[in-house]
Amino acid sequence: MKIYQIDSSARKKGSTSRALAKKLLEKIKKPGDEVIYRDLDDEMFFVSGLTESGMKIDEKDQTEHHKKMFELSDKLVKELKESDVIIISAPIYNYGPPATLKAWSDLAARIGETFRFKPNGRREGLLKNKHAYLVITSGGTKLNSSEDFLTPWLKFILNFFGIEKVDIVSADQMALDYEKSISDAEAQIEKLSTD
Repeated sequence: MKIYQIDSSARKKGSTSRALAKKLLEKIKKPGDEVIYRDLDDEMFFVSGLTESGMKIDEKDQTEHHKKMFELSDKLVKELKESDVIIISAPIYNYGPPATLKAWSDLAARIGETFRFKPNGRREGLLKNKHAYLVITSGGTKLNSSEDFLTPWLKFILNFFGIEKVDIVSADQMALDYEKSISDAEAQIEKLSTD
């Protein structure tokens, strides 16, 4: 089994989302499993200068910036396609996703690769039979409240790619009671089914 772990926190040391994702990985990883790791804080291009949606632009019309963007996009799409399980850790920043996670989703949304349009115009995700685990943390925002724009967005994006099995581990409202938030998240990890 291939596990694709993606960390998106801008904080390298002392990141709760990164630490919880590591615990989750230890829980689900079995001997012989391969882990593909990507730290979005290390290398991320922001989508700009495209003339069409779905990361589609003729090679002859690509600028140097486009070429670098497509090179990274190709890597991200390959990593997604090859994985069986995906772990995404993300803190809620200003009620939404980290900018790097939004950029990741923009670069991974490739027409004909991660989604397609059917003849009736409806979209279809092409990444079937995968299981995603989301590790969501926040200082004050309550998960799935009217102020949480990260969790529903990220679930929607994964569904858009065809990934329908999504489990969530959360350590939300850490500013109110840090110890309780962490112990609740650790308990959620222990209860998760890894099938």
